[in-house]
This record gives sequence, C-alpha cells and structure tokens, in this order.
Amino acid sequence: MQTKFVVVLGSIMSGLGKGVVSSSIMKILDMYDFKVLPIKFDGYLNYDCGTMNPYRHGEVFVLDDKGEVDMDFGTYERFLNRSLTSSSSITGGKLFGEIIEKERKGEYLGEDVQVIPHLTNEIQQKVKNFAAKNKLDFVVIEVGGTVGDLENGYFIEAMRQLSLKEQVVFIDVTYIPRLKTVGEQKTKPTQSAFRALMAVGINPDFLICRTDGEMDENIKRKLSMFTSLAEDRIINDPDMDSPYQLPLYLINQKFDRILLHSFDADNKRINLNKLKRWNENVDNIIRKDGKKFTVAVVGKYVELKDSYVSVKEALMHAAGRLSVNLDVKWIESELLERNSPEESLKDVDGVIVPGGFGKRGIEGMISAIKYARENKLPYLGLCLGMQLMTVEFARNACNMKGANSTEFNADTKYNVIDILPSQLSVTQKGGTMRLGSWEMVISDKNSIAFASYGKKSVSERHRHRYELNNKFRSILNKNGLKITATTRDGKLVEIIEWKDGFGVATQAHPELKSRIEQPAPLFLSFLKAVKSRK
Repeated sequence: MQTKFVVVLGSIMSGLGKGVVSSSIMKILDMYDFKVLPIKFDGYLNYDCGTMNPYRHGEVFVLDDKGEVDMDFGTYERFLNRSLTSSSSITGGKLFGEIIEKERKGEYLGEDVQVIPHLTNEIQQKVKNFAAKNKLDFVVIEVGGTVGDLENGYFIEAMRQLSLKEQVVFIDVTYIPRLKTVGEQKTKPTQSAFRALMAVGINPDFLICRTDGEMDENIKRKLSMFTSLAEDRIINDPDMDSPYQLPLYLINQKFDRILLHSFDADNKRINLNKLKRWNENVDNIIRKDGKKFTVAVVGKYVELKDSYVSVKEALMHAAGRLSVNLDVKWIESELLERNSPEESLKDVDGVIVPGGFGKRGIEGMISAIKYARENKLPYLGLCLGMQLMTVEFARNACNMKGANSTEFNADTKYNVIDILPSQLSVTQKGGTMRLGSWEMVISDKNSIAFASYGKKSVSERHRHRYELNNKFRSILNKNGLKITATTRDGKLVEIIEWKDGFGVATQAHPELKSRIEQPAPLFLSFLKAVKSRK
C-alpha cells in the first residue's frame, strides 16, 4: 500500500488542541490496523525544545532516543501506546541548519538557494523518507502554529506541493466562538480563515470545529455553504471531560468512514477488540464515583498546567486503572515559602514534587516534603523531587544543617546533590543533559520500587544534570533513607525510599512513559498507598 498523508492545520488561534486531534486520528487509523506514525513541524528556529521555558511552551517531552521534543509527542505516545523517535520531530532550526550545511558543502553549486524550491523540496523528501523507512500506511502531519504565521508558511507550501504528487487529506482545526452577549455561535472567523487557506492553494477536506458545547445544526449548514464542504465533513469537537474521548466522538460522527473513503479504503473494517479496549479504558478514566482522594502537586510552574501535563496524565491513567476518584490540587511552591505547608496540605492524601530547574520555589518544595514525611503522607518525587527529598532528609534527619544541591548553593558544606561529572566540561545547554532511556537495577526486593515494577531491571527516561552525591550515601542510608535502585554500574542513584511510610522518589521521569493502557508503575503504587491510607 502506498503511504497516504493526513495534514492537520490550525486556524484562527493557537491552543485549539491540534495535538489531540492528530492523536485521535492516529488512534482511529490504528484501530483499523493501519501502520501509522506522526510528524510534528514546529516553526521556531530552536533546534529542539530543550532550552525552552515551560511557562511559554509547556513541558519538554523526552523520548527514549534522547530527543527533547514538543509536548504533543506525549499526547501521540499516550494515544498510540508506543514510543516514538526524534525523526518524527521537524523544526525550523533543524531545516535551516541542514540547508545551510548542504550549501556550505557545495551541494547547491551554481544555484541561488531559496525557500522554494530548495527548502520545500527538503521538507517533502524528509516526509517521504520517514514514511518509506518506517513502511507506513499513513503519516499524520501536525503543522504547529496558526495558518498565516510567517514561521510555518513555507511548511504549508511544502504540504501543498506534496499533495500534487501524493494522496493527501487536509484537516483544518478551527474555533467557533459563542458570544455571551448574544448566546450565538459565530462562523465569521472560520470563514475568513478558510479563505486564507484557499488563498495559499489549499482546500481543506475536513473542518474540525472546537466549540464550548454541541455545534448548532444551522452553524454546520452555514459553514457547509461558505466552504463548499459537505455537512458530514464539518466535524464537531466540543469540550470534553477527557481528551481520550475524542476518537470515539469522531467515530460517532462517521469521520472514520468518510476519511477512509477519501483514500479509497472503504473495504477496511475496524478492529472491534481494539475499539472495546479503548472504550473500557476511557470509561475508567472519566468515571467519578466513590470516595474522592486529593493529591497535591507542588511545583514551580503550576500557573501553566501544560508544564506538568505528563504528571497529570500519569495520575489519570493510574486513577482509572485503580477506580480512584481523584482530585489534583496544584500548589505553587513559592506560596509554601511564605505560608505554613499545613495550610495547603492539611486536607490532601498524598504529595508529588515534579521536575524543574532553578532556585525559585525550592524551599517551598522542601517544606512540602518535610510535611509529608513527618505526617506519613504518601510521597512521590520525580527528578528534582528526588533531589529535594535527599536535601530535606539530610537537613532534618541527618543533622546536616544547610545541606543543599550545588545547583542552588555552590558553597554548601553538605552538597548532597551535585553536578554529574560528565557535565563539568559541557559548554552548550541544548541536548547536553543526561537524556533519554537509561536502565536501572533494583537491588532491594523488599522495596517499593521492586513491588511497583515486579522485576529487577527496568528502563525509564531521564533529563537532568545533577545527582545524589555518592560520598553521602552511607550516612543517608544509616539514618533511614534507602537507596533501592542504581545504574547498572552502581555509580548513579536512581531510586530512594524512606524507611518508614510510603516515600519514594526517582531521578527518572516515569510519567513520560505512562499510557492509558499501561499506567506508570510508580504512580500506581503511589495511588494504592493514597487509597490504603484513606
């Protein structure tokens, strides 16, 4: 079967959920047993997401192969239930860097190197090579940004050119606002955006309309008239309890059958076992019955929830599997530096401290960890959350006054967290941390870690520059902080646990591999402890 392409564009505004739409389309194609993978284009001139501020861009998602990519890759993996590679990520920085490198090597001798055809040809070749290498039936291509942005205009042009040679379906994700003053949904912004796409030579095959409720039928008829699309190609995407509901919602609108018809694939039938399994998992996640449990996530970037989207999703996956009615309480760590942690944490059933960088809010996180330990609240630390669990224990259980990480205090007497030796010679920030999938060995069969994973050797993804300082291992262990997992050579600490109560932290980011069909083991154990304590 020749590879077919689905190009997902966004119009009017950013933040409409193109990643969820693209993921839902891939999930549907997967339910039909097609081999499908994504490509995500981002127009920024960064090489990757590694140096971006989570307040501006959301979390940096890390792949097994060390790729630091857009947060949409987390959505792709969670829907597809498979790990992706950096070859799915194309950025403006990568493209321009490769074009300039080729020009310097003399590959364009005698030519004026231009956006068209050189850059657009490069993009098309990348897309086709990706499809051929992975032997794909479908590639779903998400174009970051909004139609009309300078940053993605050349990529959209490349997709137009691709459609002249290959089977391509264009999907425009748009927004239908409802004005409170009149209580009516308005189509004018979408009409203007559709004309803008037509002006660059693209006639979308589908409109997927984000709304704050069901789309009125007269709105669908109006859009059909202005866009020349049949009404069944104008698809509603209302706000839902969970993004995992969207594939089933699209199927209920017969989007799957119309999409396959566009590619002359009407003979394909959905895999009912896959459909049933997805239905069951989604039902478990959106179910909100029984006793409610509250988990506090104490972080540095909680004003933008997308900064911790993988943590939130991992909690939802585990809660669904355990039938836990879960409420997540987001706490800005700086607030705990000004107020007693008891004010914010007295009504919670467990505490999570996620990853992060920089000194701001650190003492607030440490106070939350101390409160959890002393009050025997279940605690889960992730990356920075493990480092600060070490700092708190050193200060308050080992009498190391002023213990700290050299990231926050280079002159501390007790540098229980210190920079990785491999980082001392690093001069560039991008792509230089300890990244990607690393194996860890669980040494204690009586540990939370072993009970969670059920095996001795496991692999999780990492993103850090600092580690537990080995010269303090003995005194920490003597006072009750157990080291239960290390790297295979024993040089780096991977998991630590309190001797008393449920307290576990890992240098890894297990949330990055959590899926609706395969919840992260440490998150499952954490919620089991929360549920048991209640």
